[in-house]
Amino acid sequence: MRDRTPLESPPMISFRHFALRRGSRLLLSDIDLVIQDGWRLGVIGRNGCGKSSLFAALQGRLEADAGELELPARLRLASVAQETPALPDAAIDYVLGGDEVLAAAIRDEAAAAARGDSEAMAAAHHRIEELNGYDARARAGRLLHGLGFAPATHERAVKDFSGGWRVRLNLARALMAPSELLLLDEPTNHLDLDAVLWLEEWLRRYPGTLLVISHDREFLDAVTSHTLHLNEGKARLYTGNYSAFELLRAEQLRQQQIAHEREQAERAHLQSFIDRFKAKASKAKQAQSRMKRLEKLAGTEAVRAERAFRFEFAAPERLPASMLQLEDVAAGYPGNSHDPDALLPLPDVAQDVVILADVRFRLEAGERIGLLGPNGAGKSTLVKTLVGELAPLAGERKAHKDLKIGYFAQHTVESLREGASPFEHLQDKAPGVAAQALRDFLGGWNFAGDRAFESIDGFSGGERARLALALIAWDKPNLLLLDEPTNHLDLDMREALADALADFDGALVLVSHDRHLLGMVSDSFWRVADGRVEPFDGDLDDYARWLRSRGAAAKKGAESETAPAAATVSAADRRRAAAAQRESEKASRSRVKKIETRVAAIDQQLGTLETRLADPDTYNGATAELMKLGQQQAELRREKETLEAEWLELYEQLEA
Repeated sequence: MRDRTPLESPPMISFRHFALRRGSRLLLSDIDLVIQDGWRLGVIGRNGCGKSSLFAALQGRLEADAGELELPARLRLASVAQETPALPDAAIDYVLGGDEVLAAAIRDEAAAAARGDSEAMAAAHHRIEELNGYDARARAGRLLHGLGFAPATHERAVKDFSGGWRVRLNLARALMAPSELLLLDEPTNHLDLDAVLWLEEWLRRYPGTLLVISHDREFLDAVTSHTLHLNEGKARLYTGNYSAFELLRAEQLRQQQIAHEREQAERAHLQSFIDRFKAKASKAKQAQSRMKRLEKLAGTEAVRAERAFRFEFAAPERLPASMLQLEDVAAGYPGNSHDPDALLPLPDVAQDVVILADVRFRLEAGERIGLLGPNGAGKSTLVKTLVGELAPLAGERKAHKDLKIGYFAQHTVESLREGASPFEHLQDKAPGVAAQALRDFLGGWNFAGDRAFESIDGFSGGERARLALALIAWDKPNLLLLDEPTNHLDLDMREALADALADFDGALVLVSHDRHLLGMVSDSFWRVADGRVEPFDGDLDDYARWLRSRGAAAKKGAESETAPAAATVSAADRRRAAAAQRESEKASRSRVKKIETRVAAIDQQLGTLETRLADPDTYNGATAELMKLGQQQAELRREKETLEAEWLELYEQLEA
């Protein structure tokens, strides 16, 4: 068993002249890199650049082809398993097993009790206490709850969950494991927005070193302090989150005078977005939210121009004014049916299962709607009802005769034909079209040359998702219904999809945990929650606040239900309590002012550091000085986050 005591020296990862191959292909070459204790490092790069192989090397599953990788001898490492066996174990017990040492101690205690060995029981009990193990089940339950598992499912067998939910179980198990180094490879895949926001909060509090591979730029911005960019066999470390990386990378590319003409064209293209959104924005908050996202992209045109490709959804042949309506619809599943996306199979009952009631939803030409809502609230059910895949259980679905839907579901990628090529997939849709026209179209989606004729069996998840989107685009739909289209897509492909959707002339309904995509392409939001579908008057930041307030209200309600009735309080006691409360408020207000003063000073220091880090000359100096600047920036950011959390708690107490 691994020792659970803290490391005597800070964990540090060192790569020295490190190289990795996959078959005959050189993935990484001559990497010299040091990762310091406590860094939260985002690992980015195009699909196939070696990100997952780098993780495999850190886990000891891949040997270096050259050079050295040094890790502390007693480092505790946690990562998410790729497979989940079909176990009969309860979900909460499976998650609890992530803490192997504690799980072994609990088994020892149970075994000793079974054989009546009181001495062994006492030893096991003492060990569990040392490991703070008697609240472990509650901690595992909180992890499951945060990742979207309803309390009723915590005791269900692992084998009863679908593939996507088993991925969440593996993530919870990894978070349960005590670790100094946590490796997360695409942790937001198979999560909805609510679970992503919860995971961000959890990772911000994680005290160890975090390495995360993700193609979700807002998730990276929220949790990372450093960025490792893998490109053309090399690795370059940047201080700051993904947005900071983009700005620094853009500056480097500009200095190298790469693609100056394309940069100017991209700048004009981005400005046209801004001008158009200013002109047609119908809701001020959502318009401002989109403007903020566009402003973050200003100055990154060189990075965007560096993208390998862009694509588009062709203009629809017809665009009816009133496209689709749901009138007083009850959406759900008829008796004895099953929802493949459900957390658990629906019970085999004869009566209908209503998920959403009294739905009134109308889509006009050009509308672009983002669907928000807690996990399991019915977003996918609503989309399936809009598509017509689910018939309304009550009410009426009205569709214009010229409506042409392009539908991307969470299972669309899995429905591609194994063994077939992109060309064969497209030929199935368009049997009479000339081969060259099909090849030209596929080339626009980066399936050029021989790639169009390769079997999809060897394609990555991102390549399959790109092919699925290409097949949808071929039909020239006038309404796109997209349910989590970004799973498996890398950052470049997500940016290309955002651009394509922003230029799309038809209507759009989007479900996604990628807030950047939601914020860039949605003109309005609808919230699906508590069996209802209604417009949400706010932006994504407002939605995050709504989620937090909803969670706090639920917690407060649960506490009030279990709290004993308050005893009668005398007038003297009330006066003393009021005086104590005034003193407490006075101290709290004083602390709030001190926090505000300190945060202002930190902002000033961060501004100075960011100016220095944005200066290209900084990167020509000593590496030690650069590392020192990065550490100062990370420490200040951590201090600011801690102070802001304390300020918010104090402010809410004073408001209450």
